[in-house]
Amino acid sequence: MGFISNMGNIIILAHAVVIIGLSIRVIMMRRPVGVSLAWLILIITLPVAGAVMYLLIGERRLGRQRAMRTAALRTKYEQWLGELPQDAIADWSMLNQESEPVNRLAEATVGIPAMAGNELQLIDTAESNLRSIIADIDCAKHTCHMEFYIWTEGGTADEVCEALIRAAKRGVICRVLVDAMGSSKFLKSKLVRRLRNNRVEVIAALPVGLLRMIFVRIDLRLHRKIVVIDGEVAYTGSLNLVDPRFFKQEAGVGQWIDAMVRIEGPAVQVLGMLFLWDWEVETGQDIKTIENTSDLKAVTQAGAANIQVVPSGPGYRNDSIHKLLLMSIYAARSELIMTTPYFVPDDSLLTALLSAAQRGIDVTIILPEKIDSLLVRYACRSYFDDLLALGVRILCFQGGLLHTKSIVIDGKISLFGSVNLDQRSFWLDFEVTLCVYDSDFSVRLRALQQRYAGDTKSVDLLSWQKRSGWERFCENAAQLFGPLL
Repeated sequence: MGFISNMGNIIILAHAVVIIGLSIRVIMMRRPVGVSLAWLILIITLPVAGAVMYLLIGERRLGRQRAMRTAALRTKYEQWLGELPQDAIADWSMLNQESEPVNRLAEATVGIPAMAGNELQLIDTAESNLRSIIADIDCAKHTCHMEFYIWTEGGTADEVCEALIRAAKRGVICRVLVDAMGSSKFLKSKLVRRLRNNRVEVIAALPVGLLRMIFVRIDLRLHRKIVVIDGEVAYTGSLNLVDPRFFKQEAGVGQWIDAMVRIEGPAVQVLGMLFLWDWEVETGQDIKTIENTSDLKAVTQAGAANIQVVPSGPGYRNDSIHKLLLMSIYAARSELIMTTPYFVPDDSLLTALLSAAQRGIDVTIILPEKIDSLLVRYACRSYFDDLLALGVRILCFQGGLLHTKSIVIDGKISLFGSVNLDQRSFWLDFEVTLCVYDSDFSVRLRALQQRYAGDTKSVDLLSWQKRSGWERFCENAAQLFGPLL
């Protein structure tokens, strides 16, 4: 009995040491208060499970090798930025001065200036986007670079693969980078073997595995969507490389609704740089060799739009996208319209939205009625009371899972890309956002948002307040996990 008693005391002591040790570590990380409190609650209330969860996903660990590659590439990255043609950099003395503070913040955080002279085509259906990408691949002469979070087989997505095979047979260098978790089924498919057998390079970004879980946080994901053809044409936005008719049909949320932009002009060079950064960090290939076969070059001006490419994710300094979102909301003077599939803001973003509504800004948030995560659905709805009470319009889209991520500010500034309005996108995923300082594009994007709004149901405050106590409890409980979603 004495032995058992001593073992029990040792276990209790070890248990206390783990809780205290991890709690101190959480406090010393100095993260947002909500995130720290959420982890402390988990560690204390679920001692074993909470500790294991924290060790697995509690910190943004990218691994020593990746950190070394990132550090080694930074000098080259700064050299690329220094070589951007000066005549293509936006001249704010000739442009809308209201947009300049947003530009200054973005440039200060990521070092990338706004590029002038771009032509943007807003493409608002998956089929049109995929067909356009196929057409550009079929015209490619030198390189096809593609980077996606999810790539799945089926429908028109398979025709993109066939276009890449045709390009590779013509001697075009084809590089495909997909997230190891988001594209796990695709990476095991016969189609990937066929691509590789036809000299299309397919690389899995941020691979996962039991051993890697000890050293690397496995839920840090590559969430970008980028296509660059011959260094002259680029695409980015919210669409994964999927045909919605064949994608997640079992989830019961309808087809995913997305939009992309096709870009010609100097901003293409910056997106090309971002792809090369991700490719080199992931593969460790010699950057000079990649650069010599990359079509990274200055691009002739093709239009009138000013575009700033803003990458974000673990390892990027100053939490770039979070600060940019806050600045954009505070910059609004009359109207703010946003679409996002996942809405789980942190305290500062929620305060910014509430403040905008209080100072008379017409704030509209368009969300899908159904999403593919029950926990996120409840967490999202926990914010409705406060927003509706101050006059924010919340519209629930009925025509499928609205996946387009867009913000239009005063019809003059647009944010468009891969970033959701949730804390995963802010702090954990590798994302890319376009800041577009162009009224013409903002008018077109706002028109798309209004088309989405035409297929929505408005959330009424009085009706919303009549929901059951059980619903309220589920929402408030889910909100506690908001910082971890």
